[in-house]
Amino acid sequence: MAAVTAARSSCRAAGRLVCIHRVRSCSSIRFIKSKYVCVFDKSALKFSHQQRLFRTSAVSCGQIVQFKLSDIGEGITEVTVKEWYIKEGDSVSQFDSICEVQSDKASVTITSRYDGVIRKLHYNLDEIAYVGKPLVDIEIDASKGVAPEEDVVETPPMSHEEHTHQEIKGHKTLATPAVRRLAMENNIKLSEVVGTGKDNRILKEDILNYLAKQTGAILPPSPKAEIIPPLPKSETLPAAPKDKARKIPVPVSRPIVFSGKDKTEPVTGFQKAMVKTMSAALKIPHFGYCDEIDLTQLVQLREELKPLAQIRGVKLSFMPFFIKAASLGLLQYPILNASLDESCQNVTYKASHNIGVAMDTEQGLIVPNVKNVQVLSVFEIASELNRLQSLGSAGQLGTNDLTGGTFTLSNIGTIGGTYTKPVILPPEVAIGALGKIQVLPRFNGKGEVFKAQIMNVSWSADHRIIDGATMARFSNLWKSYLENPASMLLDLK
Repeated sequence: MAAVTAARSSCRAAGRLVCIHRVRSCSSIRFIKSKYVCVFDKSALKFSHQQRLFRTSAVSCGQIVQFKLSDIGEGITEVTVKEWYIKEGDSVSQFDSICEVQSDKASVTITSRYDGVIRKLHYNLDEIAYVGKPLVDIEIDASKGVAPEEDVVETPPMSHEEHTHQEIKGHKTLATPAVRRLAMENNIKLSEVVGTGKDNRILKEDILNYLAKQTGAILPPSPKAEIIPPLPKSETLPAAPKDKARKIPVPVSRPIVFSGKDKTEPVTGFQKAMVKTMSAALKIPHFGYCDEIDLTQLVQLREELKPLAQIRGVKLSFMPFFIKAASLGLLQYPILNASLDESCQNVTYKASHNIGVAMDTEQGLIVPNVKNVQVLSVFEIASELNRLQSLGSAGQLGTNDLTGGTFTLSNIGTIGGTYTKPVILPPEVAIGALGKIQVLPRFNGKGEVFKAQIMNVSWSADHRIIDGATMARFSNLWKSYLENPASMLLDLK
């Protein structure tokens, strides 16, 4: 400690403060910083740890630091700057939102690590920002906070993860800024939370579960809307909508500009993700299976339940029924909720039914998924779908919402069409595409013609591990649940 005190005193005399965090065993360590040179000899420093490193922290007032874009996970190396929440000259505090960036997988809000004044924005809107490169320059006042550390002595080789992720008290903790802020607001040490995400990343659910254990609360597996009891019979309910008028396609109201010149644009965002995913999907041998479903009873049931759902603040569509029926079918045919490794040697049967729903947004095709459908009710699924659709329309879906899917349904019928050939989303092994619901004549058991609500479904499956008979049996079971909705009650958990 005497050597450390002497070192600090020497550097203060030169107008610099040297904070010794790590000491590396070597014959001599030389620091060259501005015009000052400090030399320390090995004999003057005695520490038991042999792999340490000196770091210096500048604390002079008004220092400009470069706030770099940190690793946001999922192998993302570049993002598009979609919106700035600050401008040059603005004051920011720790955890204040700086900007929103769009990767090929999700939208992420970047928050500040420092208190200070923004001096420079390194990117304009819609420009590509790279992980590890400066995002903004911030002028900090070291007297009010901790200044950023910068390496002076070359560090030993380290892995990408060790370099890009922050370390908290010696423990590498992976978490997004939003999760860190949630932990800070609840006085939770991230080092005490067990992460369940990829590479032990701490997710929002992990923080909530940790809080639940501390307080004794029981949290649901996914966000749920508050359940409000139905109104008394004396109060009138909203009338069920009558037959909707036939929709007429309307041209998209976008300005049409004829420049007479070709235009080349880079492939970015969700479009870039689609290129990667579909290129991988074409390596899968697909086979298709189609059928038609009589939704007459389900249409009547939905009309009865829709006003009750509206009272609870949830919009009830047909999709929650389709998703729940699929989950009940996956319990009987788990091979459809599996994944095959790249070497085609092992099949992993997924315990959770994370059913994805393809959505058409202004940013392109996205497929968020409803987590743990096997333990959710139809109402809970509808509530989660409402949340995903709202975030999807606003372009604010997070990585957790867009990853981890095990099975997918695509409702192309909302736009039009009856049959299609859906493409499997790796590493999943099956996908279903739903056509529009049509009123068509059909015969009942007595040979009488009646008006039926018909929907067509098109399945695609990975023919390496799924045969046609399995796909057909699953489809028949899914169909029976939808054609006789009351039968779902027998298998609901």
